[in-house]
Amino acid sequence: MTPAPFQKAVETLRAIIDGPPLRPELDLEDMPAPQRLAPYATAMSGSVYREDDTEVAMGRLIVLYDPEGRSGWTGGFRVVAYIRADLEPEIAADELIGPVAWSWLLEALEPAGYAGESGTITRAVSESFGDKRDEPSTTELELRASWSPTGDDLEGHVRAWCEVMCTTAGLPPSGVSALPDRPGGATG
Repeated sequence: MTPAPFQKAVETLRAIIDGPPLRPELDLEDMPAPQRLAPYATAMSGSVYREDDTEVAMGRLIVLYDPEGRSGWTGGFRVVAYIRADLEPEIAADELIGPVAWSWLLEALEPAGYAGESGTITRAVSESFGDKRDEPSTTELELRASWSPTGDDLEGHVRAWCEVMCTTAGLPPSGVSALPDRPGGATG
């Protein structure tokens, strides 16, 4: 029999996936969860798209549950998140992008409540050679993180992951509109 706290977590993810879109640029779907990390697991994936349907970020969110808890966990849940986003080369070159991206995650999680956070941020530059030499270089950011929710309601954690995925993709915060480009490059 599935424990009630985990069943509620599964229902929360299902409601977010099946409910109205959190943002128009964001597409969420079920994905298979790893089976060996905890007695119970559920997972979802997400992608962020530009208006031209180009994917600019993707991620996975895995919710692990062990009724007995685990060393390093606060309670029975552990959330594992992965986000990969394309970056502009000048942003990827900034040494502060790692700490800034980590702060985006912590700020987004603050209202939901979390403990025992850990993770890494990687900046990658891919250059092409040989027959691929004409392909442009790409830069991207990868965020890998895990944390323990301080309560059983995981909706805020899923929303935080979605918001950070959109932020790393360069979108303005939810509820904020980007300023349109001005004709002729005028800035003021």
